[in-house]
Amino acid sequence: MQSKKKIRVLIAKPGLDSHDRGAKVVARALRDAGMEVIYTGLRQTPEQIVETALQEDVDVIGLSILSGAHKALFPRIMELLSQKGLTDVMVFAGGIIPEEDIAELKKIGIKEIFGPGTPTETIIKYVLENVPERA
Repeated sequence: MQSKKKIRVLIAKPGLDSHDRGAKVVARALRDAGMEVIYTGLRQTPEQIVETALQEDVDVIGLSILSGAHKALFPRIMELLSQKGLTDVMVFAGGIIPEEDIAELKKIGIKEIFGPGTPTETIIKYVLENVPERA
């Protein structure tokens, strides 16, 4: 009997904010749901996040940001993912992201945005239902 590959998720904190409670809660929830989760820790550059995603061969990246720098950091991460050929990695985001910025972030490839108070079950369900099949 062949076992199904576990979903590999990178939870990353881009930028300079140091509030990572939400990222840790999401990381633990995804792990408890049976996924392999790698957490980058605080203050990661877009280059560090993309390099970790590449080295860890992740299926999903979850970005957490509270600093308001999402309009600068998220496009750079998406650009680097494209340059590295990681276009089949699903990216979602969470944190303090104004409603008026969400459409713009989805246009650059962020698949979903989860605001504060989103039940972890909602995030787990979204990942399970939307993770792309990879070779």
